[in-house]
Amino acid sequence: MCLCNGRLRVSGGFCLLAAWFAQANGWGLLWTVLWAAAVHEAGHWCVLRLLGARVSGLRLTVFGAEMEASWPRLTYGGEFAAVLAGPAANLLCSMVLAAGKVWQAAGAHLVLCAFNLLPVRPLDGGRALELAVSWAFGPAAGDRAARWAGGVTALSLAAGLLCLLRRTGGSLWLLPAVFGAGAAAVRELFTGSFSKKPRKK
Repeated sequence: MCLCNGRLRVSGGFCLLAAWFAQANGWGLLWTVLWAAAVHEAGHWCVLRLLGARVSGLRLTVFGAEMEASWPRLTYGGEFAAVLAGPAANLLCSMVLAAGKVWQAAGAHLVLCAFNLLPVRPLDGGRALELAVSWAFGPAAGDRAARWAGGVTALSLAAGLLCLLRRTGGSLWLLPAVFGAGAAAVRELFTGSFSKKPRKK
């Protein structure tokens, strides 16, 4: 399936999770959430294109969407703008929809915005934190700040979700989030596996 100059790749896990969500909550809510996610990715895409980046594809997995883009060299400020464009698009849509009293759609956009601003890589908040600190103090400081903030946040999130899982009597909806947060905590605190791209100041 084509997307701009590249392809849209959808994992089997994403399809199963979407079908499960629709079965439990209805197709209407699923389309509302997917529309909010599409607006989020469109925000990233618009800024990347304005900066001259080439978007080569989009991957949808059980842990979210990842846009694949290439650029010769992107400044810290440019990448910072591209990273925050997704949450900004959701926040703007949430405000417009709330003004029109379309509460469910406004809530979906607001939740997606808030979730993506968590300081955990590869979420937008984690990347934005790394870029901001790198811009001011250098890449090594940016990586350290993102690793510790992301690791502690992800570990706290995993622990909180486990407590909620126990209180709700074992809601399986929370399991992907628990595994994702746990994996992020391990990656940040123990492996530090994120790679760096060269940028201009």
